[in-house]
Amino acid sequence: MFYHLLYPLKSYISGLNLFGYITFRSASAAILALLISFIIGPRIIRELSRRQIGEKIRADGPQSHQVKAGTPTMGGIIVLFAILVPTLCFARLDNAYVWLIVLATVWMGLVGFLDDYLKVVKKKPKGLIGRYKLVGQVSLGLLIGAILYFHPAFATGRAASTVPFFKDYMIYWGIFYIPLVIFILTGSSNAVNLTDGLDGLAIGLVGISAVVWAAISYITGRIDFSDYLNIIYLPGSGELTVYCSALVGACLGFLWYNSHPAEVFMGDTGALALGSALGTLAVLLKKELLLPIIGGVFVIEALSVIMQVSYFKRTGGKRIFKMAPLHHHFELKGWHESKVVVRFWIIGILLGLVTLSTFKVR
Repeated sequence: MFYHLLYPLKSYISGLNLFGYITFRSASAAILALLISFIIGPRIIRELSRRQIGEKIRADGPQSHQVKAGTPTMGGIIVLFAILVPTLCFARLDNAYVWLIVLATVWMGLVGFLDDYLKVVKKKPKGLIGRYKLVGQVSLGLLIGAILYFHPAFATGRAASTVPFFKDYMIYWGIFYIPLVIFILTGSSNAVNLTDGLDGLAIGLVGISAVVWAAISYITGRIDFSDYLNIIYLPGSGELTVYCSALVGACLGFLWYNSHPAEVFMGDTGALALGSALGTLAVLLKKELLLPIIGGVFVIEALSVIMQVSYFKRTGGKRIFKMAPLHHHFELKGWHESKVVVRFWIIGILLGLVTLSTFKVR
């Protein structure tokens, strides 16, 4: 919004020329996201507490988590406001990439909000029935996949994915690109949701991933940088840097309240929205094959659940892990919750560095 209002006035006020730079608008978005978190965070937490919108702790979960019962949930509302407001303020609103990432965030944010509302307010233990949640995820993937495949604005690299560690090599999926997008968005939203089980774990990992995606967005949207690194150039994709920076600021702001011991949980409202956002960034930037590296911890967490459930059913009750997802396994091995979180963050940072190294090691 500010770009369209203020940048045209640069000939009258020279300082407004700054709004033409993605770097300036990205930094501004991150700062505004952080400020919004600090301003509205306490108010929303108090309102959630007043309405007794508290987390229900699973009886079969770690016993140490029972003390968290009643902690305000649905705090993803804070994250969504802190992402969307700065993005709409500082990104170019005539950019198709911006509107698609906003669509993905809002869409799954609403699905997650409905799930939390049914669980916490309407007291339905299962919340939104799994198949209905899946319908929301698949519908979003179908819509975004169809737009990317058919819309002329995304003709560059249509239905293609770049391959890490290889120059000038891409996989062309054809019409199968749409099912791929559905799989990525569904998988990423569920993976982040499964990871959101310890104070600060998921939001910290999302923030780390967002820093990496911000760098990739900026490089991909610059013809000089993309040519130097020999990666696909996507005109207009640089505006996603503004969104990613807002996401970083929102994650830091929410972590202020979500760090151990957490004052608020983001619930499905935040987890599903952030997961779908990470998946959407991957498909918009044609870096689908980098997503398992950037989000490696999320992938491992999701796989631990799949492995545990499959093995349990196949062996009639035996387990691979003490408990799934994987972070609970380490808790039951005696690791303190904060130690698990910090070590998973370290792994996330290392995976982020590996991801960025793929642009030169080819």
